[in-house]
Amino acid sequence: QVRLVESGGGLVQAGGSLSLSCAASGLPFSMYGMGWFRQASGKEREFVAGISRNSGTIYYSDSVKGRFTISRDNAKNTVYLQMNSLKPEDTAAYYCAARASIVVTSTTRPNYWGQGTQVTVSS
Repeated sequence: QVRLVESGGGLVQAGGSLSLSCAASGLPFSMYGMGWFRQASGKEREFVAGISRNSGTIYYSDSVKGRFTISRDNAKNTVYLQMNSLKPEDTAAYYCAARASIVVTSTTRPNYWGQGTQVTVSS
């Protein structure tokens, strides 16, 4: 059974930082592109960042570029999202996603999703 378990969400003031983790199990992690998406209340889920199997290709949405950093550790079956300079508009549930073979992008349909972790940025 494939599981993607996010952690690290919480409440932070604007300008602060949070680090999210997503621990994967039940799949050959190094063979999957990984990504992060988010969904704010009342809005559609949107792509945040994606990373290829060997970390050689990385994509960010324009709204987080320069503030967020995605990384992965294939030895630990974990993908990370370091979020700096957080803004109130970053408030959302953040979801980890996995896609076999290819990097996760805004147009990728992931094979698997995590359950999400809430990030709330206060002004």
